[in-house]
Amino acid sequence: MTRLAGKTALITGAARGIGLAFAEAYLREGARVALADIDIDRARREADRLGEHAIAVEMDVTRQDSIDAAVGATVDAFGQIDILINNAAIFTAAPIAEITRDDYARCFDINVAGTLFTMQAVARHMIERGGGGRIINMASQAGRRGEALVGVYCASKAAIISLTQSAGLNLIAHGINVNAIAPGVVDGEHWDGVDAFFAKYEGKAPGQKKREVGEAVPYGRMGRAEDLTGMAVFLASAEADYIVAQTYNVDGGQWMS
Repeated sequence: MTRLAGKTALITGAARGIGLAFAEAYLREGARVALADIDIDRARREADRLGEHAIAVEMDVTRQDSIDAAVGATVDAFGQIDILINNAAIFTAAPIAEITRDDYARCFDINVAGTLFTMQAVARHMIERGGGGRIINMASQAGRRGEALVGVYCASKAAIISLTQSAGLNLIAHGINVNAIAPGVVDGEHWDGVDAFFAKYEGKAPGQKKREVGEAVPYGRMGRAEDLTGMAVFLASAEADYIVAQTYNVDGGQWMS
């Protein structure tokens, strides 16, 4: 028996990478899935590939009207939202002396405000509908400690851990379990950009930082998007009913907490 049969999930940043892997895993477990992404063309192509139980919805998490429209489109298509994964995020890096207000504002607008106000919109729907739900926020090992060149991103992910705790304590009164996943270093196309930041600020050759961080993982390699799907399915399932306001490391042993 599939663990998410009859459930509907809205996943942000789902046109590629980790978000797409979550969508594929949820479909295998019997859920219907809305792939929300600012890149609606790519989201539509992936939804078409995934079949009749997947749809694409356009969402810019920096705009409340876009969040509300995506939530409404998902409800119109499937009748309800039982699960939300707040996956949309960006990475940024710079020495403290070079951080700009614009870069800070963009990172927090997407990573923190985007998570908060998407969570709020879906929670309102869940409360109105009754019956509870699941919200899974994407934190990071970067939210567990600071990094010399990654102050803004680390702070944004620390905020996700804190928001998860507060929202979890508040929303469980409505039967809504809020938890988070903290990945370590996960391979994928986004790592080209991450590697470029470190090449710029640490004087490393292209690809060097990626190789170094992979070798430093106790498990012996960088993570893959598929390594995170088991936790995402578990937290959305009935097996996690008694889990509230927690952030789980899925990082090959990089961080212990």
